[in-house]
Amino acid sequence: MTTDLAALLPPRLELGQFPTPLHEASRLRAAFGGSRHAPRILIKRDDMTGFGLGGNKVRKLEFVLAEAVRSGATTVVGSGGRQSNLTRVLAAAAAWLGLGCFLALTPSNADVPEQGNLLLARLFGASIVETTEQALETTTRVLVAQMERTGHRSYVVPIGASNGLGAVGYVAGGLELADQLELLGVNPVRLYCAGGSMGTAGGLALAGTMLRLPHVMAVAVSTGDKFATAQKIANEAADALGIPSRDLANNLAIDAEHIGPGYGRLTPEATAAIGLFATTEGVLLDPVYTAKAAAALIGDLKKRCFSPDQTVVFLHTGGHPALFAYEPALQRYQPSLMENARE
Repeated sequence: MTTDLAALLPPRLELGQFPTPLHEASRLRAAFGGSRHAPRILIKRDDMTGFGLGGNKVRKLEFVLAEAVRSGATTVVGSGGRQSNLTRVLAAAAAWLGLGCFLALTPSNADVPEQGNLLLARLFGASIVETTEQALETTTRVLVAQMERTGHRSYVVPIGASNGLGAVGYVAGGLELADQLELLGVNPVRLYCAGGSMGTAGGLALAGTMLRLPHVMAVAVSTGDKFATAQKIANEAADALGIPSRDLANNLAIDAEHIGPGYGRLTPEATAAIGLFATTEGVLLDPVYTAKAAAALIGDLKKRCFSPDQTVVFLHTGGHPALFAYEPALQRYQPSLMENARE
């Protein structure tokens, strides 16, 4: 089945370093009682996709930007918050492809000047226009119009690269994970991932309707109907693959209990998760996405939701450059990180 599905994938660029490792988190498991009390924990290291400091956006942009190149684009236009992971990787990819890159960025909850993803996007050569969330779509249209007047052909990359082609990146990621799990001889019961624009979760859940993959638990990092968004994107991905749409109801669930004060705003549980992953596995989580997904995993481990003979997977979608923009908040919580994590 994996061979059949792989044959349906549309053309892609080769940006990332794949396959990414499937990391055995034995010390994290030990923090919750080891093999006597906690499930086996595997971390899918998509923070190590490599290009532009990696993350899940690399898989998405391999397919999205392949279409941009086919369309004859000379410039790409992206948007998001000032600490957007997508705009960082998009700027790096545009530099590698020799394309112009314009980014419409809105204020974030960690507006430390020239830190994290914002700094990297500038270093990759992107032209940045500051705007507001309310004016984001208008600003993007203005940028495209300006490019057209100067003879450029623009390609607009959606927020998070979360459209059908972007989700195809995580159908391909699901194929990769299925092969790794088969090689290990394990059948995990759940896959935790962050749920923002929902292209990653939608692609994985779509792959799960065709492959032997764990049930996807998308941990919402912002408000909205995450399931409906994932289903819409998965339908678009199915169209791109030339297959019928699939109902995600048996492959995807949404955990909306860890949003906290809002998108990009740290919670004590997310901050504790950053500390626990760092001190047990040497793995850096980001404060916006993976820390909240990890907080959900940790909460379920504390509640003994799994038996020791089960396996769970945590998808690390990257984003750690944003840590530097959150330094004041992380310093404030530092003394109680480990205590909070294991209570």
